Amino acid sequence: MQIRCMRETDINQTFALMKELAIFEHYIDSFKITPEIVKEKGIDNHDFYCLVADDDGVIAGMLVYYFLPYTAQNRPNIYMKELYVAELYRNQKVGEKLMLKLKKIAKEHHCPVIKWTVAPWNEKGMKFYERLGATQNNEWINYELAVE
Repeated sequence: MQIRCMRETDINQTFALMKELAIFEHYIDSFKITPEIVKEKGIDNHDFYCLVADDDGVIAGMLVYYFLPYTAQNRPNIYMKELYVAELYRNQKVGEKLMLKLKKIAKEHHCPVIKWTVAPWNEKGMKFYERLGATQNNEWINYELAVE
């Protein structure tokens, strides 16, 4: 299994995982991503970055992240937007390998922190992150403001 950056040839398989994640996290009704958007935003413009777990041509998992370039520490942070492993590859440390690669990227870019959110009902996800050494940040409460 190779953990690497998504290539244009990976878009269809990666998009399928993104769609599975939207179903899993119950937002498929508002899911507006297309393979063309993945190419434009992830390959052409780098609005986001995507790591994939490549099992001999099969994309077994993906991790989407982007940089938060300005922080109070005057160093960037990484925000992990999505982590998803295909059902057939779960419990094989694919998610852990993706997270370890992201941690390496964070160090290379002098990012002191990787941030992300977890749905409160996703107890397996929370246990997974805690097993990797992550801690829950209860100092801040997430808010959002709809503009449409």
